[in-house]
Amino acid sequence: MPDKDDDMRSGGTEIQAVDRAAQILRLFGPETPELTAGEAAERLDMNRTTTYRYCTSLVSAGLLERGSRTGTFVPGALLLQLGAFAVGRRKVVDLAPPYMRELCTSTGLTTVLSLWGSTGPIVSRVEEDATRTVLVTVRVGTQLALLSAQARVFLAHMTDQLRVDRLLGSISDERRPGLAREVHDLTGTDRVAVSSDGFGVNAMAAPVFDESGICASIALISTGQLLPLDPDSGNAELLRDTARALTKAMGGDLRPQR
Repeated sequence: MPDKDDDMRSGGTEIQAVDRAAQILRLFGPETPELTAGEAAERLDMNRTTTYRYCTSLVSAGLLERGSRTGTFVPGALLLQLGAFAVGRRKVVDLAPPYMRELCTSTGLTTVLSLWGSTGPIVSRVEEDATRTVLVTVRVGTQLALLSAQARVFLAHMTDQLRVDRLLGSISDERRPGLAREVHDLTGTDRVAVSSDGFGVNAMAAPVFDESGICASIALISTGQLLPLDPDSGNAELLRDTARALTKAMGGDLRPQR
């Protein structure tokens, strides 16, 4: 049993249990979708038994769930619900729907608005073309990988270069140089970024700015046949125009295309 005072830090102003729970939750992301208590303990340099107790308590609270593999944990429904709610409070989420609907109608493709979470873009709103026989979509609350088109856009316009370097450092040695080059080429422009998931689904994303800098990315997603990875295509121009219009509505700085 920990000492009674062990639950308090900094002269009684910070609850250690909350801090430790947050540290565990921060471990999850696109590159770490599930963890065992032992793996979490090793990464955080915590006692394995204590870490397991924290994980089971987080399961009871709905912040974690049991994973598909024995002994693993994954983000819980309450965590996803709270995350989607938090990002949904941003002004851009309220302003975006008519712009997204128009883009979706013009292209016939699924339109996605994403905001930056702690370690990657979070899908905050989705507009779908229900007339399509084949529909490619993504759930609100999904955290996208750093290799996604949306993440590339955010990385290109973040002002904290140390943060960008740290995030790029989490990418495999094989893919990091190419991603870094693409991010560099997008910096200072409003050009679209493109990506493919390797399973036939393509994405194309453009930045949205407010008075403080990048606040969101707006993207098109579909099959490779319907959305070729051409940053100079008609769909890319429609996407860029939509991002510029939303940027203007947000009172942001329109970045010239380089």
